[in-house]
Amino acid sequence: MCGIVGYVGTRNCVPVLLDGLQRLEYRGYDSAGIAVLDGGSLSVHKRAGKVADLRAMIDHGTIHGTVGIGHTRWATHGIPSDMNAHPHLDCSGSIAVIHNGVIENYASLKTRLQSQGHVFRSDTDTEVLAHLVEEQYGRSGRLDHAVRSALAQVTGTYGLIAMSTRDPEMLVVARRGSPIVIGYGAEEVFVASDPSALVQHTRSVSYLEDGEVAVVRRGGVETKTLDDVQIRKEVQQLTFDLEEIEKGGYAHFMLKEIHEQPETIANALRGRLLAEEGQAKLGGLDPALGTLDRARRLILTACGTSWHAALIGEYMLEQYARIPAEVEYASEFRYRNPVLDGNDAVMLISQSGETADTLAALHEARRRGAAVLGVCNVVGSSIARETDAGVYVHAGPEIGVASTKAFTSQLTVLALITLLLARRKGMSPSEGRTLVAALQRLPEQAREIVAAGEAVASIAREFAHARNFLYLGRGYNFPVALEGALKLKEISYIHAEGYPAAEMKHGPIALIDENMPVVFIAPHDGTYDKVLSNIQEVKARKGRVIAIVNEVDEQIRSLADHVIVVPPTLDLLTPILTIIPLQLLAYHIAILRGCNVDQPRNLAKSVTVE
Repeated sequence: MCGIVGYVGTRNCVPVLLDGLQRLEYRGYDSAGIAVLDGGSLSVHKRAGKVADLRAMIDHGTIHGTVGIGHTRWATHGIPSDMNAHPHLDCSGSIAVIHNGVIENYASLKTRLQSQGHVFRSDTDTEVLAHLVEEQYGRSGRLDHAVRSALAQVTGTYGLIAMSTRDPEMLVVARRGSPIVIGYGAEEVFVASDPSALVQHTRSVSYLEDGEVAVVRRGGVETKTLDDVQIRKEVQQLTFDLEEIEKGGYAHFMLKEIHEQPETIANALRGRLLAEEGQAKLGGLDPALGTLDRARRLILTACGTSWHAALIGEYMLEQYARIPAEVEYASEFRYRNPVLDGNDAVMLISQSGETADTLAALHEARRRGAAVLGVCNVVGSSIARETDAGVYVHAGPEIGVASTKAFTSQLTVLALITLLLARRKGMSPSEGRTLVAALQRLPEQAREIVAAGEAVASIAREFAHARNFLYLGRGYNFPVALEGALKLKEISYIHAEGYPAAEMKHGPIALIDENMPVVFIAPHDGTYDKVLSNIQEVKARKGRVIAIVNEVDEQIRSLADHVIVVPPTLDLLTPILTIIPLQLLAYHIAILRGCNVDQPRNLAKSVTVE
């Protein structure tokens, strides 16, 4: 989950490293540091806190070098501190290493190295790598050989960069389980854990695969396996612009990304609807359509917000395509000996395409013979490369740690997949055209909701100091209750729970009193009357009700303390609209509480460690 960046070239690397870390800070922001080869020695500066704190302590005029590495940390082993910040050095101070991942056998390696006289200065697992490379350097005499030999002793995951004063024009980069992208310029090469750190410098990139090691020099990149077998890498072009990773006049990335949803929903639909035929066209799924037609069941697996999207996808697919569907937490999937074979298809949903648990589920499903499909946002990501087929959601870069636009884009794509499979399973053309028409209306409907955001801000002012929230919904909107509660927890640090509305009577109703805000997602669907009864039960216990509805009728007006209206649509599409005011509610409450909405405490955007 950490952000790493490296540079070999002709210009002073310090601004390149600091700007890259600023772009990557959403991946981790406990501490930051850089190491630069300056006048034949390593100049290392690191500090607990944000990248801005590191930038403030560095005098650009006194550090100069054309080779360097940088790191912004999400802590795993050891508290956030100056000492535990990366880069980490060997005993001689001539080797520096930065690392994203977890070295699972670090304790035994550390004990052995200490017994051989190595002195450790931090509490991190990463420092073991620096000392292992030091140990192997004496035997091989070359940094790349030393890194390969060191990694042969390591159990765990890593995306790492090593540098040394003894090989001053070289960076050695390796990957197992944590993403690495390499960018190519004129007489310069960039390395990062995410393309967002590179796009201001180059669009030409390649991606390391697991088990690959790259030797990066100013004149080019040589990639080999850990066993020293040469690999030819394909150079790809980045498809997003620098403006997409800027705030664009908004106070926060999260607010910008909420407001981008009318456009990102449209992007997810663009070129994929066949209006006259009442059908969807998803070229990325073409290789798997026969498999999906024959599949005994479809398992959707994901983590966090993407798991909530998977739940809604399950409802869609079962209701319309009549495909037996199950939803699994990717973090639990491979640990419970799942029953899978060649008759099953597994769909992996991930914004980043790099989520460690979801990738592990992919590998487990493939090992057991199931077809593996992907729904992800980041072009060229591991899930996109490793699945048999899949669909991009085209939400563009999402920088805010709390996912917003990626969620609604995932739901839009799941609706398209549902339409495609339902038509193949017997849905009539007229039903298909009805669904297509409803999908086409979504961007403008989302625009209406975003435009009315000030009404949500007014409600937020009343509840900003609440200690607990309860979110309730039925059917398609039960997962929306889960996602709304998650958004509030993530960025405002208020305890919140999402439940099926009918389950309230099986426990949570005990919490309701005059201090408990209860958010009901109550569109005018087949469960509306049931939800009204649940609202009455809350009001009988003096709970304070916020209702998300399609229209204000007399019953809602008499029961709810606050009403937020969203446009009506087909039941399966309601979550795409009902979640937007809940994103805004969480945002405004967090701002009123003085929270950092883009970088909430303890969280990082892409969970690339287990």
